Amino acid sequence: MLKATGLIKSYGELSILKGIDLEITQQEVVSIVGSSGAGKTTLLQILGTLDTPDEGVVLIDNVNPFQLNQTRLAAFRNQSLGFIFQFHQLLPEFTALENAILPALIKGLSMADAKKEGLRLLQMLGLQDRATHKPNQLSGGEQQRIAVCRALINRPKIIFADEPSGNLDSKNAKELHELFFFLRDELKQSFVIVTHNETLADMADRKITIRDGLLA
Repeated sequence: MLKATGLIKSYGELSILKGIDLEITQQEVVSIVGSSGAGKTTLLQILGTLDTPDEGVVLIDNVNPFQLNQTRLAAFRNQSLGFIFQFHQLLPEFTALENAILPALIKGLSMADAKKEGLRLLQMLGLQDRATHKPNQLSGGEQQRIAVCRALINRPKIIFADEPSGNLDSKNAKELHELFFFLRDELKQSFVIVTHNETLADMADRKITIRDGLLA
């Protein structure tokens, strides 16, 4: 599914990743933990093609995304990868359904087909009654589940989550964690999750620790 070899990344004279080798398989939930500054988010951004390594190779479903031009890379990211962030990043003027289907519309799906898929996901996540609500009418947990719908809408090969429960209370965080494992089983979905939440990290199929730019 995903294979990274020899990833090195520096910002100026600051060395962040010092040679990371990592493989993620289909239907696997992997957590990445480590102290602040260890390189967790940098690794996630490179695996998710949001940043480029100075050295090393990333293969996602046997595609090296960094060999694609910017147009093809944007299309690959839209169609093959999903993202969940700590602060939801929902557009306030759009409804829950409209936020969920944005990547599908960017992909070129018709509005009718995108709404059909969006409503299917909202129902799967227990949000069908919130489809017409805007983000300020939703709880933090509901907003994050909408973000999960948005990440899933194009049926990606892998979802990258950066501190997904970091802005949630303990109850909503627990529900979000359980949702990831439900989606792993129901949709055969893979997740790579950067987290400081030890409960979520320990629930993962595999927990990876980064220390000083290397896998510990």
